[in-house]
Amino acid sequence: MDIIFKTTKMAKIFNSLKLLIKEYGPDKAKKIKMRRDFLEAAENLGQVPALRPHHRHELTGNRKGLFAVDLTGNYRLVFAPNHDPLPKRDDGGLDLEHITAIKILAVEDYHGD
Repeated sequence: MDIIFKTTKMAKIFNSLKLLIKEYGPDKAKKIKMRRDFLEAAENLGQVPALRPHHRHELTGNRKGLFAVDLTGNYRLVFAPNHDPLPKRDDGGLDLEHITAIKILAVEDYHGD
């Protein structure tokens, strides 16, 4: 998949293991790199497993339209499909097989929201 980032600062951090470790610590940095590499290698979002360890899941509530994959503990890598318009199935749901580009938005623990 094609991956872009919310900010140029985030892109710089995500493209340097040294900066990832400095920003997120060694455990989270390792998981972030693993998930990013996996997302990049996938042809589309449908190839990212909904089961653990990746646990791709669509978010709800005020984060509707976003997705996340597990990192460590409650921390998630949050991203959005980078398509306009979004690819839809006939039933109106997102067509994950046609989501081939994402925008990484955050590394966060949103469970306390």
